[in-house]
Amino acid sequence: MLCSAPCHSQFEEAANDDGHRENEMCNATPPSSPPPLPSLTKSHLLNSTPDDLHRPPSVTELAEEMHAIGKISVPAAVTGLMLYSRAMISMLFLGHLGELELAAGSLAIGFANITGYSVLSGLAMGMDPICAQAFGANHLKLLGLTLQRATLLLLSASLPISLLWLNARAILLRCGQDEQISSAAHVFITAATPDLLLLSFLHPLRVFLRAQNITLPVTYCSFFCVTLHGPLTYLLVVRLRLGIAGVAAAMIWTDLNLLVCLLLFLFCSGACRDTWPGGLSADCLRGWPALLRLAAPSCVSVCLEWWWYELMILLSGLFAHPRAAIASMGILIQTTSLVYVFPSALSFGVSTRIGNVLGANRPDKARAAAVVGLACAVALGLAATAFTASMRHQWGRLFTLDEETLKLTALTLPIAGLCELGNCPQTVGCGVLRGSARPATGANINLGSFYLVGMPVAVLLGFIGKMGLPGLWVGLLAAQASCAALMALTLARTDWLAEAERARELTNYSTSPSTIPISVPDFNHILDNTTALSPNSIEAEKKPTTLQDVLYMIHDDVKTATSDSETAPLVLSID
Repeated sequence: MLCSAPCHSQFEEAANDDGHRENEMCNATPPSSPPPLPSLTKSHLLNSTPDDLHRPPSVTELAEEMHAIGKISVPAAVTGLMLYSRAMISMLFLGHLGELELAAGSLAIGFANITGYSVLSGLAMGMDPICAQAFGANHLKLLGLTLQRATLLLLSASLPISLLWLNARAILLRCGQDEQISSAAHVFITAATPDLLLLSFLHPLRVFLRAQNITLPVTYCSFFCVTLHGPLTYLLVVRLRLGIAGVAAAMIWTDLNLLVCLLLFLFCSGACRDTWPGGLSADCLRGWPALLRLAAPSCVSVCLEWWWYELMILLSGLFAHPRAAIASMGILIQTTSLVYVFPSALSFGVSTRIGNVLGANRPDKARAAAVVGLACAVALGLAATAFTASMRHQWGRLFTLDEETLKLTALTLPIAGLCELGNCPQTVGCGVLRGSARPATGANINLGSFYLVGMPVAVLLGFIGKMGLPGLWVGLLAAQASCAALMALTLARTDWLAEAERARELTNYSTSPSTIPISVPDFNHILDNTTALSPNSIEAEKKPTTLQDVLYMIHDDVKTATSDSETAPLVLSID
């Protein structure tokens, strides 16, 4: 597999370096009379002092965080673009089949997003803070246990979702949908049901790898699989004449290819050697409360945002000219989905980075990462606004030649661009909350902003104010502005020292004592600029067995930290 050899060699180099350090420690002569221990306070246990958190981050610190976040976010953005192109390929083949198949496929995908895909994606995000913080804290076996727990959770959730999908036709008819379209949509959804099983493995696996900053292999595998998606869809739809079911089958085939590629990478590179608890462990059946407390609000937060756009499509069908309104809404949502790839990737990078450094007890770096992420999000929002404003008359022609639809799209697209001024910081803010294990706060913000502010404004302006489709998007603009303001207020009031302490409690609580020893990590080794933190280096890091030895090591770590004029960044990326 791609990148397997470089990753393996990097792991071996890090392990050899750590082995040399260990030999030096073992051969060193212990002092006859140890120096007096300093008084142990919270600031001694952390590599950050309150003064570090009250001063603005330096330019060097911000540059370090931008580099660390970029090494995660850039590959994630490329992966997102690959998956977006896969969806566009599927839509093109649905359009090739005919108007009925296109309408049925769009309805089926919307139904699948509301009832299935959003739920699985949200539940998988619950493992994000646990894995990222555990990796930063060197509790590597906890990553494997969390992967097993999350996979079991998603498989359990897939069972009722599958039953729902198998009865999609009856549900759609009860919702007032056209019988012919509902029947064709039922064919698509039924054929796509096995995809739930694959996503129950894919979603947790991608979070598991991202928490360890392994992102490039995911990008390479996604590129390879999406490249095959077009020929596979052509084979099933055109050559084998499977119709709308062939489009769904091609999506399943592509997800299966991606899962196989990622598993081959794991086994060939040895990337999971130190994080996997030796097979399916009985410990994965314990320690569920921590995961569930994070997975449930993460799921709610994702669903609240995804469902808003599906409701917007339904509301578009209630206007005087529904065909043009729905077509224009489809173009606008496809556009925002494309733009969303970039803040979403930035959110993943910020979430992982904050989780890693909080797990390593570096709240000052977590704060700097949040500042860098939000600044980049504002820049992305400005770029999206400029793009939509400048392309409002040309963009719609990529999708349709209908003049009424083009006029409505050109009128509404700048409003959609303004929404990104709030959406980009809000998305990255959710990443900050996710990395610091506060998804419930994000869910509350989304609920209040989208449904208590945005929805009333959208209905009021769109229907009572007779603004039509632009009124719905002004409602979304109000929701995003409210969301961004509440998110900024929440992040400004964050106590990063307290979040570092919560990270320690989370990783210790989620760890099975019989499987993973709870130890005091050597933070200066983690933050060593010359050696990348890798799973193989952890086994070489032997900790003292007595309390006195632990306290002496903390004293040495603190003395080393205070003597360094500049702390090296946490290097976690695997190229």
